[in-house]
Amino acid sequence: MLKETLIQATEAGANIMKSYFDQHFSIAFKNEGMNNLVTEVDTKSEAAIIEVIKKAFPHHAILSEEVGELKQDSEYKWIIDPIDGTINYTNGIPICCVSIAVEKNGEMVLGAVLNPFMNEFFLAEKGKGATLNGKTIGVSSKAVLLNSCLVTGFPYSYIDAPNGPLVVFDKLIRKGVPVRRLGSAAIDLCWVAAGRFDGFYEHKLNAWDSAAGFLMVHEAGGKVTDFAGNAYSPYQPHIIATNGIIHNSLLQVVNGGTL
Repeated sequence: MLKETLIQATEAGANIMKSYFDQHFSIAFKNEGMNNLVTEVDTKSEAAIIEVIKKAFPHHAILSEEVGELKQDSEYKWIIDPIDGTINYTNGIPICCVSIAVEKNGEMVLGAVLNPFMNEFFLAEKGKGATLNGKTIGVSSKAVLLNSCLVTGFPYSYIDAPNGPLVVFDKLIRKGVPVRRLGSAAIDLCWVAAGRFDGFYEHKLNAWDSAAGFLMVHEAGGKVTDFAGNAYSPYQPHIIATNGIIHNSLLQVVNGGTL
């Protein structure tokens, strides 16, 4: 029932996204960053998702991007991003998704990411692998960082920090490493899990950005850590997710080393 509810909740949010896509809707600005947006579609998608969850599991805790944390005395927590890639969505760019993860006693056990515009539904279950539209997926086998295809994102703050996002990006592209920027961390992580990208790194994410996607990479056979190389927690900002083979090399670059 937990997985069925996750699927239903993800689809409920995606249906809201589809119904408003390329239409007129209200847009507001958050405090952090001039282009850090929230739309009425984010709010409506979130409400639809929470309604499905609360109907099935009224006592489960929820952490969601727009409403914040809805605390409950429960071993379960749902971590929700009603639209990951809001800038893309508001500009009619179909690289955006609903991302939902389920945490049990502090450990991620389920994750779902649905991009309704590409008809791609990623699903991961702890210990049971990851799938794309029902078919098992796995990370790439690329062995050399210089030959890898990477993806990243840029935060709304401390973009010019020492050894920050621009510094790392500069080091990689000056060596000819292709580094993409899609605008949705959840999709970035799923595409690492599916072997489309060999690695992903980002300097500042929130739990709802990465909770489902990092489980996807892990279950697809990849490796996910923080910048210190420790086991990843979505409650801290730094992430490196790779096929596992190039992980140490990318970790070295992100921490100030050279290729």
